Amino acid sequence: MAKSKKRQKESKKSSQVGTGDSALGHNPFGALSALAGSLPQVPSLASQDSELETDPDSPPRASEFGSKLVVRREVKGRAGKTVTRIAGVSPDALDSVAKRMKKALGCGALVEGSDVVLLGSLVDRASEWLTKAGAGKIVKGN
Repeated sequence: MAKSKKRQKESKKSSQVGTGDSALGHNPFGALSALAGSLPQVPSLASQDSELETDPDSPPRASEFGSKLVVRREVKGRAGKTVTRIAGVSPDALDSVAKRMKKALGCGALVEGSDVVLLGSLVDRASEWLTKAGAGKIVKGN
């Protein structure tokens, strides 16, 4: 019985809150309307498109790959976990290739030394992605 009285009091309070004389009369952005003519203009999208040569999600260019890529599966030294190692990627493009492959293949990826390492057994999927990306010769390991 005490709960129902408490609920009635709360409902009366909540109904009285919105019935005040003024409804949110303060506008923090009201002063900005007077400055509309003096504010700097936003740069057009056409100028930004020329700055962005390629989409960041697009596959890497063929110049990022060496003459031969070796894609192989490894288990040794990883507590029984399988990884896919890609050798032959140019040193300048290791990070970008790892990031793009991680996103495209939906797996973890990292750079170890001069190789890209994908978490999981992804030899076929990785070699297919590299072919679409424009890599020359791809050799599949075990």
